[in-house]
Amino acid sequence: MSLLTVSGITLREKEKYILNDVSFSQQKQQKIALAGETGAGKSTLLQTIAGLVQPDAGEVWFDGRKAKGPAEQLMPGNPGISYLSQQFELPKFLRVEQVLKYANKLSAEEAHTLFEVCRIDHLGGRRTDQLSGGERQRIALAKLLLSSPQLLLLDEPFSNLDMVHKNILKSVIQDIGEKLQITCILISHDPLDTLSWADEIVVMHGGQIVQKGPPNHIYNQPVNEYVAGLFGTYNLITSVAQAKALAAAAGVKSKRKTMLIRPENFSLDLVNTGGLSGEVQKVRFFGSYSEIDIQFAGSIVKVRTSVGRATPGDTVGLSLTADAVWYLEN
Repeated sequence: MSLLTVSGITLREKEKYILNDVSFSQQKQQKIALAGETGAGKSTLLQTIAGLVQPDAGEVWFDGRKAKGPAEQLMPGNPGISYLSQQFELPKFLRVEQVLKYANKLSAEEAHTLFEVCRIDHLGGRRTDQLSGGERQRIALAKLLLSSPQLLLLDEPFSNLDMVHKNILKSVIQDIGEKLQITCILISHDPLDTLSWADEIVVMHGGQIVQKGPPNHIYNQPVNEYVAGLFGTYNLITSVAQAKALAAAAGVKSKRKTMLIRPENFSLDLVNTGGLSGEVQKVRFFGSYSEIDIQFAGSIVKVRTSVGRATPGDTVGLSLTADAVWYLEN
């Protein structure tokens, strides 16, 4: 049986659909990420699951029982589900140990383990107004987890964090699932946050789910250009000449559809240029790799590579495999 079942959730506001027939399920320990542009309905969906927003239609079932919305109960919220919003607040001028003590329902040993997982066991004597943004967020997260939820909903937890605190929080969220056995749903606008963490990604657009599946499937086989663009740079091949040449190089049959190829799926050869080749137009260096614009069959393709050093004006060889080519249906 699924831990969470979202069935036909619909919400309208001034004749506009905020959520439109949204359905998906989640198993225990399954990590789900919600992806989509701003205004796609991701946060509203989390708030609906948390029992903070009342849908016009549809149901949320959690752990075998129907979860209630705010119109169905005096105190909004669902037992066993914790929601960390982007606008979390902590009491001002209290020490961290005081904030956590008031919320604690665990034994001393369990609480200590939780504080270690959240990387806050050294912050107990500090006041909340003396914490960095990343530290405050981990305190707020620990405060929620002290109620031992089964499901944790995280709304853009990495926003406004520097790289150091972001990486710490990533480790914390990973450990929450592995060490505390808490199931998580996470929203993030950064594809690297979701691709490397999630078991399944649910992509939303205009309040609807447009695609869901494992990260490698979403990244390499997007249903449309919108989904492709959410997860990084891509080449959209619409030129017939380019499509035929690339399909032949990959050993696949050319189709009358839009071809999509990720930049890293090209192999670049700075020496052997006898087959498929093009002229380097621009090189952008990103540390561990370079992104190169190559003039090929009348238009530009982007290639991501860590091989050698190409300069504008060079002629380079290109190759790719059959599984690097994906045709969009729309």
